[in-house]
Amino acid sequence: MAFPVEINHVKAQGIVRITWDDGHVGEYPKMYIRGYCPCALCQGHDSAVEKRFVEVPDAGLVAIEPVGNYAVSFRWSDGHATGIYTFDYLRSLCPCGECEKS
Repeated sequence: MAFPVEINHVKAQGIVRITWDDGHVGEYPKMYIRGYCPCALCQGHDSAVEKRFVEVPDAGLVAIEPVGNYAVSFRWSDGHATGIYTFDYLRSLCPCGECEKS
C-alpha cells in the first residue's frame, strides 16, 4: 500500500502536493481531486464502473483531514465533504506523466 509522508495544500498554485513513502511526489490540481471524489453521490453505487469525473466549478478546498491510518477527507467550499480518499485511491489518481504511463 502506498503511504503519504506529507500532504500539503499549495493554495497559491491551486494544488495538493503529496509526497509518498517511495519518494514520489504527486501534484494534484484541487479541481481534479474534487472531480474524482470517491463518494457514492459522485461515483454512484456500482464499483465496477470506471471512475467518473464530476465537474464542480469554483469549489475551493477548505480542509484536509485524516481518516484513520488509511485515508484523508477533503472539505470543499461547496459544502461537500463525504468522500473518503484512501491512500491507494489517491495514488491511483496521480496525474503526473510517470504515473499515467503505468
